[in-house]
Amino acid sequence: MKKISFFFCTLLLSFGAFSQHTGFGLKGGLNVSHLNNSNGSEMGSRLGFNAGVLAHIHIAPQLAVQPEVVYSSQGTKYTVGDGEHDLGLGYLNIPVQLQYMFNNGFRLQTGPQLGFLTSVKDKVNGAATGIFTSDDFKAIDFSWSVGLGYQSASGLGVDGRYNFGLSDINDFGTNKLKNSVFQVGLFYMLSTPAARR
Repeated sequence: MKKISFFFCTLLLSFGAFSQHTGFGLKGGLNVSHLNNSNGSEMGSRLGFNAGVLAHIHIAPQLAVQPEVVYSSQGTKYTVGDGEHDLGLGYLNIPVQLQYMFNNGFRLQTGPQLGFLTSVKDKVNGAATGIFTSDDFKAIDFSWSVGLGYQSASGLGVDGRYNFGLSDINDFGTNKLKNSVFQVGLFYMLSTPAARR
């Protein structure tokens, strides 16, 4: 964990060297998530949210790298004998997006995402069950995302992406569980890279 944190701190400091080409912003939005279960059992979708900060670094006229630090409320819904469970998984995600920017404000994006599990809550009819805890899930999740965004001249933009899990997060059984999250939301650039001014 310390090595990973050191790596990302070094990465962000390195981006500082490109400060004249870097803009900073805030983002937030809606999650629609579920877990893919290798045993084929049906896992329902769960609504959540995401919120965080971003840096937008121009590396070429139409290319940028966008690292983010985002809290993301994920999980799934599933049904067993005592009713429908709402399993909430909280993550601190660090996506790094490579973006191709069109001249009309649209951008295509893709890149890896590293997630750190922060909380686990399992509820039935709004009441906590205590069936699952953070000990039942792996502390780190790795996923990949693809998406489309648009930024207006005012700095306000909209972003949509799909994050598909690449790593098994299950730490309590033999079934493989992988995160699957669709995100849509807004972002606002507090500062704009000199390359775009």
